[in-house]
Amino acid sequence: MQLDLYQVDAFTDKVFGGNPAAVCPLKEWLPDDVLQNIAMENNLSETAFFVPEGKNFNLRWFTPVSEVDLCGHATLATAFTLFTQLGYKDETITFTGRSGELYVHKTSNGIMMDFPVWERTKTEIPEIIANAFGQVPLEFYEGFDAMAIFENAEDVRKIEPDFTILKRYGARGVLITAPGDNGYDFVSRAFFPKLSIDEDPVTGSAHCILTPYWAERFNKNTLNAHQASERGGDLICTLKSDRVEITGNAVLYMQGKIYV
Repeated sequence: MQLDLYQVDAFTDKVFGGNPAAVCPLKEWLPDDVLQNIAMENNLSETAFFVPEGKNFNLRWFTPVSEVDLCGHATLATAFTLFTQLGYKDETITFTGRSGELYVHKTSNGIMMDFPVWERTKTEIPEIIANAFGQVPLEFYEGFDAMAIFENAEDVRKIEPDFTILKRYGARGVLITAPGDNGYDFVSRAFFPKLSIDEDPVTGSAHCILTPYWAERFNKNTLNAHQASERGGDLICTLKSDRVEITGNAVLYMQGKIYV
């Protein structure tokens, strides 16, 4: 069996920037173990698979080791593929998946994704977090992903996590963030050693928890964000009640066939 495969760099307008994701269109679902093996073989942080579902598309995301509930950059990559490579004509795409319905719109600034807000709870700073980062953050929040607040962007950029320690922490991933510089409202980095992704280059779903925090702190609903990984990526984030609109660009890196 032959399947189409697209590799897209998301949250960037240049190849070799942002976060690469694989996109695999399907006519019907393959067995889960086949999907997982394809994702493992791709060896990217995420591979997205989608199947037509009436006028909508059922969308699933796999890391090399497991299926996940939500992935922003692979959703952006999938929408980009539909809009630019597969002839999708409407301005809006509705995806269904583990996180419910997700709406994606083509805009003048790029592709905008409508995601749910993720709740957070402020807690005491765990010793394991301070040990993993080599310094104590100013604040710490528990949520779907944990979030550590630091004083400035340079603190975020220079941290070199101990992933052996960080992997022992309970959350899916740990985000670090601080007020931005160079015209950005905030910067962040994202670590997912439990998913065999030590550092994710640009993480759309992380901004479901980052955006509400910074919107409240700065008293503004639209923010320019930068994920300060080695590859780097830019996002425009808008808080709207219990939803976050995340806008970014994408570019096609590769198109090919896989044989399974």
